[in-house]
Amino acid sequence: MTTTWVRQSVLILVLLVAATACIAAFGWDLTLARHFYRPGEGFYLGNEQPWQFLYRYGERPAYLIGITALLVYLASFVTRRVVRYRLAALFLALSLVIGPGLVVNSLLKGEWGRPRPRHLVELGGTMQFHQPWQPGPVPRNASFPAGHPAAAFYFSAPYFLLRKSRPRQARWWLYGGALFGILMGMARIVQGGHFLSDVVWSAGLVYLTMLILAALMKLDERLDDGKTPLKNDVVG
Repeated sequence: MTTTWVRQSVLILVLLVAATACIAAFGWDLTLARHFYRPGEGFYLGNEQPWQFLYRYGERPAYLIGITALLVYLASFVTRRVVRYRLAALFLALSLVIGPGLVVNSLLKGEWGRPRPRHLVELGGTMQFHQPWQPGPVPRNASFPAGHPAAAFYFSAPYFLLRKSRPRQARWWLYGGALFGILMGMARIVQGGHFLSDVVWSAGLVYLTMLILAALMKLDERLDDGKTPLKNDVVG
C-alpha cells in the first residue's frame, strides 16, 4: 500500500472519530431518534413508504451485483470472453463480502451488542442507551454499525474501477452510492432500527474496506487506458 492510501485510510478513521465525538457531544443520536417516535405509537413512520420498501428490498441490488460479479469471476476461468473482467469482478465480489458482510454484519454488528433505538426505555423498550464505543447487552443483530446502509454504500464500489479511465463516471458512482446509503440510513433511523452514528460508521467502514482492497489489488496500476476494463495481467 502506498503512502497515499495510508494517508487516506488514516484520514477516514480520524473523520469517523471526529464525527462520533460531535454526535455524542450534541446528543444527535437520541435527538434524531426521538423525532420519529411517539408515545403509544412507537416509530410511527416505520411502515410508511418509501421506508418500508427500502427496508425490504434495498439490500437486494447489492446482492445481485455481488453474485453477478462472482459468477463473472468464475466464468473467466472457463471462457476467454470475460477474462478481461476478472479483476473487476473479483474486486466487486470481495468488497461486498468483506465490507458489508464480514466487517459490518459479522465482526461488529453480530458481536458489539449496542441496543437499537427501539430497544431503549425512553423509546418504548427496556434497555439503556449506549454510545457507539460502548458494547451492549444485545446478543445478536445489534445496532452498531448499520447493515442495510452498508449494502447501499457498497454501490460506490465502481468508483475504484473507473476513477482512472473515466473519472466523471467514477464520481457519479461515488456520489450515487453515498446518496443511496444516506437514504437507506434515513429509512432505518425513521424505523427505530439504527442511530445516526451507526450509519456514519457503516459509510466509513465500507469505504475504508474498498479503499484498502483497491490498494492491495493495485487497481489503479492494472487498469487499462479505458479501451478495455482491465489489462491482460489479471488475477489468476
